[in-house]
Amino acid sequence: MTTAAPAKDRQGFYDRLVPQHLAPLWEVLKGLVPREPSSKFVPHLWRFAEARKLLMEAGGLLTAEEAERRVLVFENPAMPGGSRITATMYSGMQLILPGEIAPAHRHTASALRLVLEGHEAGYTAVAGERTVMERGDFIITPNWAWHDHGQEHDKPLIWIDGLDLHIINFFETAFSEHANDKMQMVVKKPGESQARWGSNMRPFNTLSPFGATTPIFNYKYKASRAALMEVSAAQKPDAHLGHALRYINPTDGGWPMPLIAAWLTHLPQGFETRELRATDGQTWIVLEGEVQIEAGGKTFTAGESDVVAIPSWTWRKARASKNAVIFTFSDRSAQEKLAIYREEMR
Repeated sequence: MTTAAPAKDRQGFYDRLVPQHLAPLWEVLKGLVPREPSSKFVPHLWRFAEARKLLMEAGGLLTAEEAERRVLVFENPAMPGGSRITATMYSGMQLILPGEIAPAHRHTASALRLVLEGHEAGYTAVAGERTVMERGDFIITPNWAWHDHGQEHDKPLIWIDGLDLHIINFFETAFSEHANDKMQMVVKKPGESQARWGSNMRPFNTLSPFGATTPIFNYKYKASRAALMEVSAAQKPDAHLGHALRYINPTDGGWPMPLIAAWLTHLPQGFETRELRATDGQTWIVLEGEVQIEAGGKTFTAGESDVVAIPSWTWRKARASKNAVIFTFSDRSAQEKLAIYREEMR
């Protein structure tokens, strides 16, 4: 039978493992296989008014072309310098000033845009098609699709970016490329993808031009909000979710992006959700109203255009002090494909 060796003998053994690039699993097993998730990240609130003021100041310091993308990154306080809002997601607030163009490029990371300040003269172009950017629009840049952004109005254009950068970088599969021209050539009529895929109709050939990503790259807020309010008027809110509708890929009914899930939530004034926690790290953006959020022992009051990070496996609940509409994105799509997503309710 093996007997417990003195501590000095064990340490001597461990020291001899180092030159061989070996390590004893039994010394690190509890950390590698914990009983449940314990996120290194913390809940946090970014107030739009404060972030916008600093973003506009950045607009006076450098051009969109000079910066390539003029963005203030939301950095989770638990990981300064990490460019992470949650463990797997990157997010930031981007600005385009009148007459500017953010030059065309492409990358393997998928991106979403949630428009906070927009109008018919602000646009993003994806794979040869332009779409206008209006408040609340959920716009997608698929993996490896050329995209540029521009502003032909006298007001600033501001939106939230969300990218699966850290998942891509974990797999060491990041590529990027810059276009020779500042703007890509527009070869499709505005609204072509919406007409083809976004009217509860689809072509007989159901393959998306963007592979596993939805062929609709602008889910207009006006239509999404109308559907959400119809559901809200017809039934009682779910005790944990309120009224919630998920964005879908019309080719298969799944999430619109391979690695990122997105949905809209309506919380009627005075409604309070019951506590829930899930393994996806979530980012909430308040589009309408005001909501009190309790998460991880912290309490926030989030108003219109404020951004809130909720880490993985963090108990949370929310109460609407004003009729609230919230846009959420997370890595749930990736987790479900890997069969590791889990949630718990109280």
